[in-house]
Amino acid sequence: MKSSIYSQDMYQYDTPEDSLWESTQGSSIAANTKMVGEHSCDVAVIGGGYTGLSAAYHLAKDYDIDVTVLEAGHIGWGASGRNGGFCSIGGVAESSENLIKKYSLEDVRTYYQSQVEAVELVRSNIIDEQMDIKIQGTAEIAVARSKRNLEEMTEHAKFQRKYLGLNATVISKDELKESYFDANQQWGGVSIEPTFGIHPLRYANGLAIAASKNGARIFSGSEVIDWQKNNDSHYLTTKSGVLKAKYVIFATNGFMPEYLLDNFKARSLPIISSIITTRPLTQDELASHNWQTQNPVINSRKLVNYYRLLPDNRFLFGGRGSSSGDRLGAEKNYNYLINVMRNIWPNWSNVEIEHKWHGFVCFTRRLTPSIGRLDDDPSVYFGFGYHGNGVNTSTWTGLQLAKWLGKYGKSNQIPSDLPRIVYGLSPKFPLSALRRYYLQGMIQLYRFKDALSDNRS
Repeated sequence: MKSSIYSQDMYQYDTPEDSLWESTQGSSIAANTKMVGEHSCDVAVIGGGYTGLSAAYHLAKDYDIDVTVLEAGHIGWGASGRNGGFCSIGGVAESSENLIKKYSLEDVRTYYQSQVEAVELVRSNIIDEQMDIKIQGTAEIAVARSKRNLEEMTEHAKFQRKYLGLNATVISKDELKESYFDANQQWGGVSIEPTFGIHPLRYANGLAIAASKNGARIFSGSEVIDWQKNNDSHYLTTKSGVLKAKYVIFATNGFMPEYLLDNFKARSLPIISSIITTRPLTQDELASHNWQTQNPVINSRKLVNYYRLLPDNRFLFGGRGSSSGDRLGAEKNYNYLINVMRNIWPNWSNVEIEHKWHGFVCFTRRLTPSIGRLDDDPSVYFGFGYHGNGVNTSTWTGLQLAKWLGKYGKSNQIPSDLPRIVYGLSPKFPLSALRRYYLQGMIQLYRFKDALSDNRS
């Protein structure tokens, strides 16, 4: 039975999200062709976001494998075309300390080093394929909103440098104010390299064009509504066609259609993330908060905000939201976000907001990405759960799945270089039908704690 935990307003595949990215795609837009009739291939990919497109690109380019992508909307319709464009080290929502207790220090270090490689993978894709994208910044700035936050972040930066091999540098309160920006709720921070900002929808289009150029077939407007297996072949049915394949890569992340296969029910927790962007700011307006950086930024609120200055001097500001995903709930989230932004950046309180949009970030119960192959059907591969860090983590995941299939597809071998903390399906969420409701309770609690901290600032 087809169902979802959010309002159907979130799943209108034939309607593009009214975002800044949609209105500034440029001229390099992937062809949108619907699958009609019967087709066959070696590998079918469900989902035309970064994971699926990266997998298709590398399967076709590196292994000359016949691959077909099925996307429900247009290319980049989902999170890959809606996110804030942060290409940064992360992908997990669990603390390093807890990860080390569960796995090992070496496992955690291996994962974070793979994240550095993932950032550089995106950079090389953009450069090698000559994508029409401006790369902005060199580091992510994490801002401490209290003296205590800065002390905690300073200790963690020392840990990251010493044990994880990350390039983490502490920024003092005065240095942040004088060399980066001057706003409310900032006591200093930490810089982590490498990181940069991009136009996320242009990147999705660029991956699709590159995959097609190397022989992959990509169909948009082709939602998979039924998935059956007969003998050794998978049959993926859309409203206008059927695709037969030997292998399937399930790469749908936060917009996961759980009804297609029981193995994936309750494995993910989609969380609404909303973004607003201003009109282009004047030089005087930028100077009023001493804005001097191209680097993407996050802060230490319980419900983390992320923000960056775009190439045309628009200011992008994002954060997590709580609602059913319907239009009324979306507006409440946008209004909350606008108020938070104006509280931090009071000199921009009268600057017009020109675009507002939302989508999903995808959490797993173990709070790490979920990458692997089904135990009961080794012809099905999957990758999801990037915890708001999908640009590079999903691109890297697509590469890992392509390598796995290209090198070991006919054997039971597991790639030895796949970090242990990402391998396999994450456990199911309890009381899965109530996921959205207990998530909303948590978000409301965090909003209350953030409001208390704002009043003390």
